[in-house]
Amino acid sequence: MSCFISLCLSIWVVLMMPGRTSALNDNIDVMVLLPDNNTYLFSYQRVFPAIEFARKTLNGSELFGGLKFNVRYENSGCGGDALFALVDKQKEERPDLVLGPVCEYAAAPVMRVASHWNIPVISAGALATGFREKNSEFSHLTRIAPTYLKMAETFLAIFKDFTWRTAYLIYEDDKEERNCFFTMEGVFTVLSEYHIVTDLAVLNSHEERVDTDGIISSTYGSEVVIMCAKADKIRELMLAFHRRKLTSDSHIFFNIELFNSSSYGDGSWRRGDKFDNEAKAAYSFLNTVTLLRSTKPEFEVFSMEMKKSQQESGIPVCEDCSAVNMFMEGFHDALLLYAFALRDVMSNGLTKKDGRQITHSMWNRTFEGIAGQVSLDANGDRNGDFSIVRMTDPDAGTHETIMNFGTNGTFKPMPGFKREWFSLRTAPEPPPPKHIESSSGGLGVSAVTGLIVGGILGTALLMAFYFFRKNYRITIERRTPREECDIGKHRQLREDSIRSNFSAA
Repeated sequence: MSCFISLCLSIWVVLMMPGRTSALNDNIDVMVLLPDNNTYLFSYQRVFPAIEFARKTLNGSELFGGLKFNVRYENSGCGGDALFALVDKQKEERPDLVLGPVCEYAAAPVMRVASHWNIPVISAGALATGFREKNSEFSHLTRIAPTYLKMAETFLAIFKDFTWRTAYLIYEDDKEERNCFFTMEGVFTVLSEYHIVTDLAVLNSHEERVDTDGIISSTYGSEVVIMCAKADKIRELMLAFHRRKLTSDSHIFFNIELFNSSSYGDGSWRRGDKFDNEAKAAYSFLNTVTLLRSTKPEFEVFSMEMKKSQQESGIPVCEDCSAVNMFMEGFHDALLLYAFALRDVMSNGLTKKDGRQITHSMWNRTFEGIAGQVSLDANGDRNGDFSIVRMTDPDAGTHETIMNFGTNGTFKPMPGFKREWFSLRTAPEPPPPKHIESSSGGLGVSAVTGLIVGGILGTALLMAFYFFRKNYRITIERRTPREECDIGKHRQLREDSIRSNFSAA
C-alpha cells in the first residue's frame, strides 16, 4: 500500500512540474527591433507583414496553437536606439525573445545585454565576421540569414576550381552602416586564410566620382576583381575597365549584391544616357553573386502577400522584381525556428525562460522555411545557398543564373554556364611608365648628384625617426575637423568590439 501511495505522489509531482503544466500553452513576449525609416530594406513596414504571416501560420498549427505570440515593435534605427529600447523594456518585464536588430553597430550592444539576461536573439542581420565568436558576449545570438563568411566561401570554392591566386577587392564605405565594408571583410578573411593574395581599394560613398585611373592602375597583377558598391559606381567602374580593355580575357569581374535584386539583371546597366550601349557591353563580363532564389509554390503566396502589404504602405515595388528580400524571409523563418526550439525545450520540462537551452536547441537544426530548407550550423549561423548571375545574351542583354553554390561547398553549373567565361587567357601588361627626358632639365651634374645624396640622407633620417618613434612609443596625432567624424566611427567600431581585423578601423 505504501508503495502505491509513493507511486501516486511521484506521478502527481511530475504532472505539477512547471514545465509540464505549461506544455505548449503559454504567452510569448517578442520584442522586434527594426528601423522606422523605409530607406532600409529591413524597415518595420517591410518586415512587419512577414512576421505577422509567420504568427498566423503558428496560430493555425496544431503543434503551436497553444502559444500566443505577443509581438511588440520598437524603432531600432541603426545606432543606439535599439539598446535603449531593450533597456527600457526592463522597467516592465524582460522579453522572452528578441528579433533583430540588423545593423552591426545597433546589434552588438543589444546582443551583449540579451546574452547577459539569458534572452535568445535571432537576427536576419548582424552578418559581420566578428559575431561568429559566441563563447561569451554573443552567446545567445542565432543568425537566420547567411553571413558574409558563408558568402565568401562561394568565392573560395570558385577560386579553387579555377586555380586563381590573386584578387583585387573594391568596396564602398559610408562609415555608417558599412555593409560593403563588412561584406569585403568576410571575403578578405576567407581568401587570406587560404593564402590567396589580396589587395584593396576603398570608395568614399560621399564622393560622386570614382578615381578610376588610380583603381585601374592598381588592378594589374590581379586575376580577379571583386566589387561591392552602389549600382551607379559599379557601372562607372565597369565602363572604365571595359574602355581599358581589361574585360578581354585578362581579368574576371564579380559584383556582390545580396540584398537588392533590382540592382542587377536585365537592364541594370541602363541609365538613359549616351553610355548605355557601352555599359551593356561592359556588363556582359560582370558576374553577380547573390542569394539563391526560391521557386517553392508556397513562396509565391508569401511573395504576393508581401507585395500587397508594401503597396498599401506606399512603398514602391518594381513590377518585374521580387517583392521579398532576405530580411523578410529571415524574420519570418526566425519565429518558426524559435517555436520549434521552444517546443523541444518545453517537452523536456524546461520553460520559456531557459534562454540558453532554447538558443542551443535552435543551432545545428534543419527545418522548412518559407522559401525552402533552412539549415543552421553548430554555431547558430545559417548555411547559405548562393547564385552567380550573368548576362548570357549580350545582344538582348538578358541575364540568367549560371551557377548555384550549395551548403556542401560545391558548384552546380546551370544550362547557360560556359567555362570559358572564367578562363584567363592573357595577362595585361602594366601601363607604360611616363617618358622621362634624358636631360637633367638644365641642372648640372653636381646639382643632380647633390639631389641624389640629399634624397638618400633624407630617407635615412626618416628611417631613424621611425625607429625612434617605435622604440619610445611617441604617438603623434593630426586631426582635421573633417576627420573627427570618421575617427569617432572608427573608435565606435573598436569599442563595440565587432572584432574586425580587416582595416585600421
